[in-house]
Amino acid sequence: MELDVDFVRAQFPAFAEPSLQGQAFFENAGGSYTCAPVIDRLTRFYHQRKVQPYGPYLASRLAGEEMDEARARLAALMGVQADELSFGPSTTQNTYVLAQAFRQWMQPGEAIVVTNQDHEANTGPWRRLAEDGIEIREWQVDPATGHLDPADLGNLLDENVRLVCFPHCSNVVGEINPVVEITAMAHAAGAFVCVDGVSYAPHGIADVGMLGPDIYLFSSYKTYGPHQGVMVIRRPLGEQLPNQGHYFNAEVLYKRFTPAGPDHAQVAACAGMVDYFDLLADHHGLTGTATERGAGVHDLMRGHEVKLLQPVLDFLSARNDLRLLGPARAEGRAPTVAVDLGRPAMPVAEALAAQGIMAGAGDFYAVRALQAMGVDPQQGVLRLSFVHYTSPDEIAQLLKALERVL
Repeated sequence: MELDVDFVRAQFPAFAEPSLQGQAFFENAGGSYTCAPVIDRLTRFYHQRKVQPYGPYLASRLAGEEMDEARARLAALMGVQADELSFGPSTTQNTYVLAQAFRQWMQPGEAIVVTNQDHEANTGPWRRLAEDGIEIREWQVDPATGHLDPADLGNLLDENVRLVCFPHCSNVVGEINPVVEITAMAHAAGAFVCVDGVSYAPHGIADVGMLGPDIYLFSSYKTYGPHQGVMVIRRPLGEQLPNQGHYFNAEVLYKRFTPAGPDHAQVAACAGMVDYFDLLADHHGLTGTATERGAGVHDLMRGHEVKLLQPVLDFLSARNDLRLLGPARAEGRAPTVAVDLGRPAMPVAEALAAQGIMAGAGDFYAVRALQAMGVDPQQGVLRLSFVHYTSPDEIAQLLKALERVL
């Protein structure tokens, strides 16, 4: 079965927006377009429910019910319990809250493994725990390829390691890391696992219950929703870590790591993300549980992306005036394609904009990864990122534009 891209694009108002006509969006890794069900829910909340939720009056009761619906349905999609999922203002802030909990829970001399492949959000907060005597061990990428070798992780694991942090895929390398294998290795050594799913979730929200990590984080504004951070903490870990919320909320798992009040309207609107996945499942005849339908949608998205991605990788790999970061085969990576031009990348992104291509340039908060691969973060990389709503015509437009400006 192939993804019906025309049906997909009909669910996104941006594709009918006059001001965006003729422009192809290739900076999706920085934030996706928002689907209509999310926009509709957000508009309804601000029109009808913008009161303090969970009160005795109708508007308040409905506001709380919509917030609870978002949590419950997203959790079902991800194969976890509803109270294991919480919302925060961003993935970075969620990670800082978690790091504070681990700071209080761990003892000096115990260790955390981080990588130099990550976005700074899943490495910087953990590295700061060294100030309290926590040992930080760096799982390093291959400087030629950006690859994280699980065998190298094995050399870092021992009885002192309490947490292993790594990305589902890097936002500049793009290679999809084997989460199940890595998680099993860490668990066998007695460590918990924190996976940054921000760069993977736009390509299919993960079945966390199947993958097995103890923490999984992603950003809803990169998965067709509002600007929120979504965080799963499985119960066996969440109940061990010190409460970071108000003391009287300590017994409610999803409130333990939400020290500030969430954005009620945006939390409620996150249910629209699941509405959208359900629309895709129904249109393509997918059945089963929420998790099974989500897995089917994931496979449809990935199949379409892989088909569109390979010609882009082939085009870039054939050139000798640039360096493609990450794998050259589409099956093993996300369609987040970073290119080292050996010169400042921003002028090229500006030239692409004149050709109707919306792309990004810079370090993308992955300074450590770029430095590890010998890329000057000051010059940055050109990043071309797309998702399942990208069309074959837009890929053709991109390749023609690259021919002109490179």
